[in-house]
Amino acid sequence: MHSRQLDAALTALVGTVAAHLRAELAAGAEVRFELDTQGARSAGTRLYCYRALTRDFIAERDAAIRRLPGYAEATKLLEGFDGLDRYLGRAGVDVVRVKGRGRARAAVTALIEDVFDEQTDFKVRPERLAGALQRVHEAASAHIGETVLVATLHGIAIASAELQLAKGLTIAKRDAIAGLPETTGVAARERVSGEHLLVVHTVQDEDPRSAIRRGSAVLRDLLTALRLFGDARIALGGVGWAQVGGGPWSPLALGVCGRAHGMLAVAREQEDELRAFCSLVSRRGPRGNELAWALERFEMGCERDRPLQALSDHLLALRALLEPEGYWSGMLPARLAALCATPSDRAALAGRASAAVERERAAIEGKAALDAEGKALAEEIAAHLKALLRDVICGHLSPDLAGFADELLAREEDVASDVEETAREDAPGGRSDEEGEVFRGEPVGARLGHEPDAAPLHAG
Repeated sequence: MHSRQLDAALTALVGTVAAHLRAELAAGAEVRFELDTQGARSAGTRLYCYRALTRDFIAERDAAIRRLPGYAEATKLLEGFDGLDRYLGRAGVDVVRVKGRGRARAAVTALIEDVFDEQTDFKVRPERLAGALQRVHEAASAHIGETVLVATLHGIAIASAELQLAKGLTIAKRDAIAGLPETTGVAARERVSGEHLLVVHTVQDEDPRSAIRRGSAVLRDLLTALRLFGDARIALGGVGWAQVGGGPWSPLALGVCGRAHGMLAVAREQEDELRAFCSLVSRRGPRGNELAWALERFEMGCERDRPLQALSDHLLALRALLEPEGYWSGMLPARLAALCATPSDRAALAGRASAAVERERAAIEGKAALDAEGKALAEEIAAHLKALLRDVICGHLSPDLAGFADELLAREEDVASDVEETAREDAPGGRSDEEGEVFRGEPVGARLGHEPDAAPLHAG
């Protein structure tokens, strides 16, 4: 299994380097030779031959080669190449002393030297190039202790042929990866029509069962991150494939369900953002608390085929986050509005949240029909829940969402009270009784339409 994108980039670069080196020869440069001892035919007799110092010729032009078109792309792809250290070691490069991006540049140099070893005309010979690329692939080939997991991804599109999210974890277009089981395309078409991507994960573990468990967990973490990243509902194929130690591919049940909804399109300029977000979710994903439970309910809702079922899952998640005292408090609508809406829109969002709760109750009683309004409510609640989960995981909001929402509401109530007090004092018809209390024609109360002292973090 190897990357066609890497193959194409290295092949194109070799051709560009060859043209540059031939131009150097045409301009008068020469490849030096040295006298080399080949061994003895008999005692006291040695054979000598001239050996072209091709590597020296290439090394002297290293700076110019780095500026050639395609060099930057090839080195970037090699930086994420899983077999880079093994390839460098086999090429005789000291992998301890060469660090960072220098490792990828050293690999490019080693490949070029391999293709043109002892040549003086710098013509690209297909068999030499194929052999050199094969040695690159062999460095990344599976070996005992290495397990490869492959699954299909639906509801996401990428601009690049491949997108490496972490070491050993890549999402790619179907034709970008060679050596995969042919059944991936068939199973994906049977599950969801249209385009799909592949996710490939490599695990180093001597215990195949442990490797498969770890790899499956990584795929689930990736799915969570993708669902939180954009507006689309991403889905993993229910069946994946595992290859242990370079052996045959075996089907693997991933324990997920649901269908994709919408499309998350990742442009090239968004790749670094997605890579960083996936890393953050993997490192800071909640474990064993209310936020973790709410995140599980969010994902359950993402895998529902029926919107009203998803609505119930997502309301349960919001209750865990926003009604710790119990659903009977009825605080979910106001707290959700405080966190996810601007002050002028809070009353409207609180009303929508109340309508969602009523729609859930009707569904429980078997009285709710799936209509456009119910679907819209389910999608709106899902979007607000996703925003809150994302902001907490990213550190933009405190995990104590209920407490923070109450703080915002109390602050707004104080501002509203101050505004009304000032208005009563300035009103020409205002009057006080013997106790000094000011009366107006309407009661004093908290109103959701005033700006608070400090704008809240907007999660929506």
